[in-house]
Amino acid sequence: MKSRAIGTLLILFIGIVSCNRPECTNENSIFENNSPESGIYKDELISQLKTMDQSKLTYWLQKYEENNEKEFLYFNIQGDELCAILVLTVNNWAKLENIKEKKGVSYRGAEFTDLKFTVIKDSVSTEFIYTSFDRIID
Repeated sequence: MKSRAIGTLLILFIGIVSCNRPECTNENSIFENNSPESGIYKDELISQLKTMDQSKLTYWLQKYEENNEKEFLYFNIQGDELCAILVLTVNNWAKLENIKEKKGVSYRGAEFTDLKFTVIKDSVSTEFIYTSFDRIID
């Protein structure tokens, strides 16, 4: 009976640990001293992304937010030396209907594989626009 209880606790512990994103430490002063919504932050993120192997990046849903009739998903983005926050504008909720309905609540901390987005940059602003993803690991 005792070994069965230990086994159950071990499985529970493994399940809890496996759902958490790996810890990362930000060492970029631009990311540290600016908000993810700021132009300087977004420009630095673009610069960092250009130098990285996109297949090695991981994306973890942080939150859903509505502002000025626009909807956003915030992701922790990690890879190599990168530890930042990606703010995606969502115009097309294909495959994200449940997230929109629940305003992201039950998906916080979920990993999104093969997250795709486009960057729209002009003289006034920079915007990351959601396009697709492969799957959600919750």
